[in-house]
Amino acid sequence: MKKLEAIVRHFKLEDVKNALTEHGVHGMTVTEVRGFGRQKGHTEMYRGTEYTVDFVPKVKIEVVCSDDSLQTVVDTVLQAAQTGQIGDGKIFVTELQNSIRIRTGETGEEAL
Repeated sequence: MKKLEAIVRHFKLEDVKNALTEHGVHGMTVTEVRGFGRQKGHTEMYRGTEYTVDFVPKVKIEVVCSDDSLQTVVDTVLQAAQTGQIGDGKIFVTELQNSIRIRTGETGEEAL
C-alpha cells in the first residue's frame, strides 16, 4: 500500500476530487495547509499598507491506494492539478505499513 500526499492550489481541489472519483478512488482526506517553496510567498496591499505573506495557502489531499493503482492516482492528480505556473504544488508518495478499519477490524488493503 502507498500513501499519496498532494499539495495543490485551492481552486484545483474540485477538479482533483472529481478526477480521482472518476478513476475509482473511494476516499481521501483534505486539509487546508500553508507553506512555501520556490514560490516564496507574495505581497498584498491592505488599507494602503503592503504586507508580505510568507506562507501561501494550499490544500493537502491524502489518498491511500494499492501498489497497483498508484501510477493511475499519481497521473490523475498531475493532470487535474496542473496549471503550468510556479506554485502548482507537489506530490509525495510513501510506503504504508498497514491500515485498519476501526468499525470491522479489517486490515491491509481490505480496510481501504
